[in-house]
Amino acid sequence: MSNRSLLLKLLSAAILFGAWEIAGRIPVSYAFPTFVESMQALARMFFDGSLFVAYGETLKPLVVGIAISAVLGIAIGLWIGLSSTFDWLFSPIFIVMQAAPLAALIPILVMAYGIGLTSKVFVVCIMAMPVIVLNTSGAVRNTPSSIKEMARSFLGTNWDVVFKIILPAASPVIFSGLRLGISAGFIGAILSELKITPTGVGDIITYSRSIADYPSMYAAIFSIIVLAVLFLNLLEKLEKTLFEGNYRGYASD
Repeated sequence: MSNRSLLLKLLSAAILFGAWEIAGRIPVSYAFPTFVESMQALARMFFDGSLFVAYGETLKPLVVGIAISAVLGIAIGLWIGLSSTFDWLFSPIFIVMQAAPLAALIPILVMAYGIGLTSKVFVVCIMAMPVIVLNTSGAVRNTPSSIKEMARSFLGTNWDVVFKIILPAASPVIFSGLRLGISAGFIGAILSELKITPTGVGDIITYSRSIADYPSMYAAIFSIIVLAVLFLNLLEKLEKTLFEGNYRGYASD
């Protein structure tokens, strides 16, 4: 199973990068470099250390924002899912946050919190937290009532029902929400650097575009995508380790 999954991922990457190389050689646009040119630019930034300096700035709001979003998002989602009153009060707030155009909110955040770390953390949280909250609340709310009643029939306390029944049953959807939220958090981190202050990877993207160094621009974008994919794969492995009994595999297995 793991060998098949790895083979399919490698095949998917080969198709994507091959299409990228072909599109760059046609070219589809003068501003679209080939895959090889972008990887050469990425290697150059890697060996001269500029990529590590950029990520030193980018990871600060990203890590803080994702940590806050994950902890508060799961807690609030659990709270909403367990109570119809809190669902009625707070669910609309997160639905509006998810639907609101973030670019229009960034100037308000800058006016309130300046152009420092706080504003960037807020951007990451606004992008990541609604997805986590809504997925968690939906998973908790849709836990089969029969297994909750069974736990109570065996004299389980409310805490037992929450931590031994609801959370394990809801864990697949909760982790799916975490993966989606973290993906949105990566987008928020780069967007904050592009819209608030050009620092980190966002600075590389902005500067490379301004001097028409498109291979470096695409290399920086590619690097953040790779980092996000690696982080999401680690999260998927953590889910399988913690909740191994919940893994059902694929329909084609």
